[in-house]
Amino acid sequence: QVQLVESGGGLVQAGNSLRLSCAASGRTFTNYLMRWFRQAPGKEREFVAQITWGGGSTYYADSVKGRFTISIDNTKSAMYLQMNSLKPEDTAVYYCNARFILTLTDYWGQGTQVAVSS
Repeated sequence: QVQLVESGGGLVQAGNSLRLSCAASGRTFTNYLMRWFRQAPGKEREFVAQITWGGGSTYYADSVKGRFTISIDNTKSAMYLQMNSLKPEDTAVYYCNARFILTLTDYWGQGTQVAVSS
């Protein structure tokens, strides 16, 4: 059973930084694509960033490119999202996602709230 647990959310002022963590367990994640999504109030869930479990390939939404950095620590089975230069529009619940690439099965964490004040 895949389990994903996010942590690290909070309330920060615009321009500051946060680091989100996603602890992954229950599988060997070699064939998984790891992603961050977010959902703001009244909006649909949107893609933020992705990384291969080996860490060799990353991709970002245009809205966060240059400000957010996704990373993997295989030894800890953890994924991170370093968020710098935060803006009020980054306010959302952030979700960790693991996609099994052979079947496109998605697993989700429970989410962590990020609030950015102006």
